[in-house]
Amino acid sequence: MTPCNLLRTAWLGISANRLRSALTSLGIIIGVASVIATLALGNGTRAAVEANFRFLGSDQIQIEARHRLDDGERVPAGKILSYEDGLLMPDALNLIDYVEMSVFSSVKLRFGRNTQSSVPVEGAMSSHLKNMANKGEYQPIGWLEGTPLEVEDFLAYGRYYNASEVYADAEVCLLGWDTAELLFEGRDPLGETVRVNRKSCQVIGILAELEPTDPTQRNFVKPNTMIYMPVSVAANDLFEDEPSMTIIAHVKDETRMEEAKAEITSYLRNRHEITKDFEGAFEDDFQLTIKEELVSVQREAARTFSLLLTALACISLVVGGIGIMNVMLVSVTERMAEIGIRRAVGARRLDIVKQFLMEAMILSSISGILGIAFGAFLIPSAAFLHQGIALLDPKSIPLAFGVAVFTGSIFGFYPAWHASRMDPIAALRYE
Repeated sequence: MTPCNLLRTAWLGISANRLRSALTSLGIIIGVASVIATLALGNGTRAAVEANFRFLGSDQIQIEARHRLDDGERVPAGKILSYEDGLLMPDALNLIDYVEMSVFSSVKLRFGRNTQSSVPVEGAMSSHLKNMANKGEYQPIGWLEGTPLEVEDFLAYGRYYNASEVYADAEVCLLGWDTAELLFEGRDPLGETVRVNRKSCQVIGILAELEPTDPTQRNFVKPNTMIYMPVSVAANDLFEDEPSMTIIAHVKDETRMEEAKAEITSYLRNRHEITKDFEGAFEDDFQLTIKEELVSVQREAARTFSLLLTALACISLVVGGIGIMNVMLVSVTERMAEIGIRRAVGARRLDIVKQFLMEAMILSSISGILGIAFGAFLIPSAAFLHQGIALLDPKSIPLAFGVAVFTGSIFGFYPAWHASRMDPIAALRYE
């Protein structure tokens, strides 16, 4: 039997009883649609979980200078981590998305005749307030518990400096609530120029009155006395000698943390001119740390989601496959006379197997296409019921279709084999 004759015969067998064929297809359609919708919901949930882990630092590698004791004093073990080390890192390394840098000091602050001594200052990147909101360590005083915090909630007046101002060494700063009150005594500080040590600095914003979210820390941590400046300005102008930075590198792919650490290590060894000693080992003047527990939890969560989605897909398609097998077995019983005639006029057992197997494959292919369309239609409704979290992976479409055809073929083989094993005489006599 030629492939065209086989296809035509299988199609005639399917179309002879359209209601039965439709009921046969229904199981696969529902199975494929549920796979598409479930994968989209699962991918959306997994992306949300991974994003939450990123807020907690699962994509971060913290880089600090290594120190040693010299006559009881803690001194750098080699070169410091410079501002330039961190600034050039994202462009030099493939796996690093961006970096954050910070440096701390204590300064003398003056406006007119008012002076404050030993004011804590932090030189930070433009993403500092966003990170503060994500970490959840501080909140505006009187903030309603459980209410989400946005970056704007940390500002009382003005704005925070942007990335271009950091790279341009802009002479701007933000004052903590208490610092602004003491220095300006109720006057509007926005646009005024203050002296930070010997550096002139324009006030562009005032932070809201903040408190630690942990009530036990509120008598010890004083965020309202701070002053914030671009890290570039702080590093270049507030220290007699260049300070050592704390650098946090954000990795593009959390599953490649070890590769990213190797890239950073090679990069810093090259910049700091670190070579092997006589024993063939490196004496690095820096150390890298990652939040191992968060990374391992994230990987375990990803594995759990993958197993869950795989199990749901298998169950849905197996149910649809069993439906095909059951209805095909009924079809074999109803068409015994046809099978007997075909065998009597010379059809081989293989021809019978091919015919019924082709019918199962056609049914599963059509069902797979309809199931994909139905599943894509269901995604917006499912996402609405799931807080808008759904993410359709294009790879899931050919995967669901291929598995549907494979399932139909597997479960269609037994009815085909059963039909081919029938005795022609008994089949012709069947009523």
